[in-house]
Parts: sequence; structure tokens; C-alpha cells
Amino acid sequence: MATNLAIDDWLIEEAKILGKHRTKKGAVTEALQEYIQRRKQSEILNLFKTIDYDQDYDYKKQRAVK
Repeated sequence: MATNLAIDDWLIEEAKILGKHRTKKGAVTEALQEYIQRRKQSEILNLFKTIDYDQDYDYKKQRAVK
């Protein structure tokens, strides 16, 4: 899908250098992948506040069961 974006040239060049990308497309693609990954990780962290855990659960005992 072809897309035209007005992105600051300095940002693109900096991303290309830091990521060692030869193309603008490579830099933008990796940046978007990292952005998505971080957002998904953030959503997972928010779940920790909503899940109730059993205070009596003993993970070491569970691991010992064969």
C-alpha cells in the first residue's frame, strides 16, 4: 500500500542511522513495529492491576509435582 507522509527529514535520517537501515521504508517499518510492540506490552502491564491472585498459591510446590 503506497502512502505519502510528511515526516521530518531529520527524524527519518536519525532513525536510519540508529537502526542501521539503508532505506526510509526500513526505518519506518521497524519504528512502527516497535511502537506496536510497546503499546501491546503496556496493555499487558495494565492487566496486572485487574487480576486477583490466590495468596496461598505456592509456585515452587507446583513445579515439584511430576
